[in-house]
Amino acid sequence: MKLPRLLQASNSKGVLAEKRALSYLQEQGLYLVCQNYYCRFGEIDLIMLDQDTLVFIEVRYRKNSNFGGAFASINNRKQRKIITTAKHYLSSLDNEPFCRFDAVAIGSESTPPAWIKNAFQE
Repeated sequence: MKLPRLLQASNSKGVLAEKRALSYLQEQGLYLVCQNYYCRFGEIDLIMLDQDTLVFIEVRYRKNSNFGGAFASINNRKQRKIITTAKHYLSSLDNEPFCRFDAVAIGSESTPPAWIKNAFQE
């Protein structure tokens, strides 16, 4: 089970992977809206703006590609949790913007992050 960021050590692999993903996405022109949005349905690692699109981003760290790698770990159950959590976030907004769900895989320091836009849909 993934703990909310507030309960993780600041140097844990998950927190460091999220920081690296955030930095990478900001270099690509995305703007941070919210980090580690947490509600009773689950957590979304990063919520960012890509021009006029609100992007819900799942960050996955995997040391290697055994067992399918980082992207394979975002199974249907995890996708449903992210979608439900995103709907909860959107319910707090006055207007619902165009949205998408992305995924970022973080590996070793020598490997650049892998970013999949529209990694899954509702």
